[in-house]
Amino acid sequence: MIALIRYTFATVLHTQRYLAPLLLFTGLMGVLTVNGSGPLPPAYASSAGALFVSSTWLTVALMSLDDPPQRAIVVITAGGRSLRVLLAVIATALLSCLVMMVFGLLFPLWTGDHVVTATDLLLGFEAQLTCALVGIAIGVLCSGQVFRRRGHALVTALTLVVVALFAKGVSPVNRLFTLMATTPEATRLLAPAGAVLAISAAVLAVCTAVTHFVAGRRD
Repeated sequence: MIALIRYTFATVLHTQRYLAPLLLFTGLMGVLTVNGSGPLPPAYASSAGALFVSSTWLTVALMSLDDPPQRAIVVITAGGRSLRVLLAVIATALLSCLVMMVFGLLFPLWTGDHVVTATDLLLGFEAQLTCALVGIAIGVLCSGQVFRRRGHALVTALTLVVVALFAKGVSPVNRLFTLMATTPEATRLLAPAGAVLAISAAVLAVCTAVTHFVAGRRD
């Protein structure tokens, strides 16, 4: 797994496919959180939303690094276990999101005027991790391993992102944003945000299983 993660990191750095999602995340952070003031939960909801969109794009890019012949070689090198290769891509996306999460936690404090507590930071971590997991889940599901045509994958990804953001009560992302918009006190949000985080982890597990099943049938 470590070798596969290193291979994925090296490939994405060489192809520079990380640049567009990273620039998108930085731009959204600058627009949504700069010069903010007051309670931190709304600011962290904005940074989590930026990470959600960027993590989706980044995962789609990671899933499409290799063409089918090269992916077959990677699977053979991994002992014929395609699930191991898929998990390595997911782990790479999650590690990349963790780096962006640090920026998402600290940037509002640097550019805004907020009173920060440990509870606020923990809530921000929960919120961003929730959005990262759901974004990775959508990116995995809308990859070339599931959809033969990139256009279909793109339309599906955009649709799922819009639904996750705006469909009331449908996704963990929308539930989280609703909670953080209506309850400014971080202490009261920790437990509900933790429950939403657990749901987002289950969503990622289901999308991973579906992708692995569909890819196996196609192979």
